[in-house]
Amino acid sequence: MNSKPQHEIAAEMATVPTAKVLRTAIDRINEIILGKDRSVRLALCCLIARGHLLIEDIPGVGKTTLAQTLAAVLGLDFKRIQFTSDLLPADIIGVSIFDTERNTFRFHRGPIFSSLLLADEINRATPKAQSALLEAMQERQVSAEGVTLPLPELFFVIGTQNPQHQIGTFPLPESQLDRFLMRIGIGYPDHDAERKLLEGVDRRTLLNSVEPLLEESTLRRVQRKAEVIRLSPALLDYIQALLHATRSAPWLVHGLSPRAGLALSHAARAWALLEDRDTVLPEDVQAVAPAVFGHRLQYTEDTATDAGLGLVDRLIRSVPIP
Repeated sequence: MNSKPQHEIAAEMATVPTAKVLRTAIDRINEIILGKDRSVRLALCCLIARGHLLIEDIPGVGKTTLAQTLAAVLGLDFKRIQFTSDLLPADIIGVSIFDTERNTFRFHRGPIFSSLLLADEINRATPKAQSALLEAMQERQVSAEGVTLPLPELFFVIGTQNPQHQIGTFPLPESQLDRFLMRIGIGYPDHDAERKLLEGVDRRTLLNSVEPLLEESTLRRVQRKAEVIRLSPALLDYIQALLHATRSAPWLVHGLSPRAGLALSHAARAWALLEDRDTVLPEDVQAVAPAVFGHRLQYTEDTATDAGLGLVDRLIRSVPIP
């Protein structure tokens, strides 16, 4: 790990090209999260696109560690909420407490007021608690005690959830799922990565020695650069064709909304930036489409057992590239 003071590292990174900044960040994260380069890149892509990330997988494959590593490497203010069945909205947003000295109520901000919020095992909380995130994830603000409070500019939610068939889970409603720009999985490590995990130091211990690589101002610069990546009319036609294909597919309950198309365009721009390009290619759209579309589609009963990334790939193959 780099032994330089954080302010020196951040000052150096602020002057280097964006592509090198991102490559360095990915390499640093991959030192902790072994053998999961694509998941790391998709998570960073989601942050660059100003979205929120849902990580769905079985316990123990590194969902929480990935969120903690992103916060540590990127220098983000980090808060974690363990979602449980007795969690209340006030535990997330905050609560007013009576101040006896001033003889008035004072609002004490909850953990949602952070740059990176980890909603750990989000589907173990009741829908009432889950709904506390809806306004924050969409509007980047919180309404409490009749007052609207802005959230940090780099507000980024990472929700982790266990598979729906596990005991004690509450399915996320469609409106909640749609607030997440992407859904990814971690998956089992390959043989070599798993061997390093078994032989090496606990990854959470390594996190303690990670120095922040970036400052929030650098991340904001990267986000702004992604917003001006060129998306040609032909690529917009391609994105619309994908949306229209979902609306006519007999194996889907309903098609995707225009907001899903916006999510795909934002993610494709961010992916192109990760690839050090100033224009979006069809390959960029295809690279992020499974993560953007997978959790937004509802499948008919006869295809439900095959639902997920496989059917999204089938959708992509059915639409010609312009």
